[in-house]
Amino acid sequence: MVAILLNGAAREVPPQHTLHDLIEALELGGQALALAVNRAVVPRQRWREQVLRERDQVDIVRAIGGG
Repeated sequence: MVAILLNGAAREVPPQHTLHDLIEALELGGQALALAVNRAVVPRQRWREQVLRERDQVDIVRAIGGG
């Protein structure tokens, strides 16, 4: 398993787990999200190729509508 920080909380994911895999595992697919790995925003087009590595810090932000 690979240890990461997800929104500040420790979490383990399988080796070769991608951002896309993480979003699917969290059942967040299809939602308006922004993801950053180690404080660098990762465009949605790269989620399937961005493999998570040991000690990566992943931040997920959900877009919330309102006015």
